[in-house]
Amino acid sequence: MSEQHASEHEHGLKFYWLVLFALLILTWVTYGAALIDFGHPWSDLVALAIAVTKATLVVSFFMHVKGATSMIKMSAVGGFFWLLIFFAFVLADVLTRPGMRDFF
Repeated sequence: MSEQHASEHEHGLKFYWLVLFALLILTWVTYGAALIDFGHPWSDLVALAIAVTKATLVVSFFMHVKGATSMIKMSAVGGFFWLLIFFAFVLADVLTRPGMRDFF
């Protein structure tokens, strides 16, 4: 690996500590949001938004997708695309079961 290519991915230890601190803060925000009743659909959406934010930080910086080649970025997006497909299949299965439509 060339030195220029390696320097594009390295941020420094202080930066990674800041990202870790942000993840810890978001974990506390998740805990705090769990204690608050936002109503049926909103509690789930708030928790999901916090989880997506934390996942984005982990994938972008700890997995070095930010600043990576377009092939690696395309692979990461493809992985999330397949995850959405699997969620769609599970949701389709759950919603076709008797009595589960009232749950959602």
